[in-house]
Amino acid sequence: MADSNLAVTPPGRQARPWTAPTAGNPVSATVRLPGSKSMTARALILAAVSTGSSTLRAPLRARDTMLMAAGLQAMGATVSTGDDDLWVVRPRPMHGPAKIDVGLAGTVMRFLPAVAALAEGPVTFDGDPRARQRPMAPIIDALDKLGVRIEASPGGHLPMTVHGAGRVTGGEVTIDASSSSQLVSGLLLAAAAFERGVVVRHVGPPVPSAPHLEMTVQMLRAVGAGVDDSTPDVWAVQPGRLAGRGWDIEPDLSGAAPFLAAALVTGGAVTVPGWPRTTTQAGDRLRELLSAMGGEPSLSTEGLTMRGAGVVHGLDADLSQVSELTPVLAGLAALADSPSRLRGIGHIRGHETDRIAALARELSRLGADVIELPDALEIRPRPLTGGLFETYDDHRMAHAAAVLGLAVPGVELTDVACTSKTMPEFPALWSAMVGQPGG
Repeated sequence: MADSNLAVTPPGRQARPWTAPTAGNPVSATVRLPGSKSMTARALILAAVSTGSSTLRAPLRARDTMLMAAGLQAMGATVSTGDDDLWVVRPRPMHGPAKIDVGLAGTVMRFLPAVAALAEGPVTFDGDPRARQRPMAPIIDALDKLGVRIEASPGGHLPMTVHGAGRVTGGEVTIDASSSSQLVSGLLLAAAAFERGVVVRHVGPPVPSAPHLEMTVQMLRAVGAGVDDSTPDVWAVQPGRLAGRGWDIEPDLSGAAPFLAAALVTGGAVTVPGWPRTTTQAGDRLRELLSAMGGEPSLSTEGLTMRGAGVVHGLDADLSQVSELTPVLAGLAALADSPSRLRGIGHIRGHETDRIAALARELSRLGADVIELPDALEIRPRPLTGGLFETYDDHRMAHAAAVLGLAVPGVELTDVACTSKTMPEFPALWSAMVGQPGG
């Protein structure tokens, strides 16, 4: 029976317009963030392909992770999410027929196909309209070379059906993962259950978001997988049985970006409790990047505190490994006292929306001078005025707009409900931080 807690926001949900609150004073807040989406997604996959039960403590309950849980449950795993603080996953033999709604989640559309290949029977994948445009061909081709039968739409897109045979032989495969590190992680996470494991070789431009691949490798090792990543652009996972375990999910550090940015914009201080001293999360680079923009980070047993002086400096940085931070940093850059150049981000054109084009369009609409390049944004600050800010059903575009609204009255988001993808409580957390009622 389906877990009633696996309900997710339907694609046809009503947009929720929202005027971003403007800060009249420096913010001073402690913001407790939900769990890491990246860790929650990987822990769910590993739990489903391990032996014995697993638990996830402090997981992220949001649209993306609930879609992941629902997808695993559709294939036979037991995923108990009734307790917000502790989820329990019990692996069961995977089977079809099953239909999986990926929503707009790259993790779901790229992590679950290899799991579906281990199931007996057909498993169909589809999602929101934009999901049908996101890059999938590399993982489809890789699974095909490993002997998995897949029927996909022209060009290697969703919708598609994985015809699972209950087993995957495995072996060596070459892939171009320059569009997303998730394409490699999607093969590695299930590979210990392949009869011969897998060796994945990347050929092409550099794989973006390397910290996410490091997280995949570390979490695989934590459940007993033999992983060799000593050769650049080659990852080998040995076949073997993985052991269920308890996972303590870290706070979502990338989700901290708008809140920490608020300290810079308003000259205030924001503390995020539970910030880990060591982590593979890409969001940890916020300490370095926001420091370059004028922030003063300090890490203590209380968490990470970011202080600002009310002046934001421009930034010239290669964001290829931390590209999910681009929208918020671009919003900050539009409020800076000098120009910025955000580089190495060409792959984010294939994210929830074409983020480079979307940011150029929306920042320009508010008055910023923005040059859109194939893999970069050049932002020259100018006086901004309020106005409509299209969010493109993209949670991180909404975060950028909220940051701008702190200093620019009248920034009107076309839809704040898109933040439910990774942080359903965002509007309430944001309004509480600014000191305004409601969300």
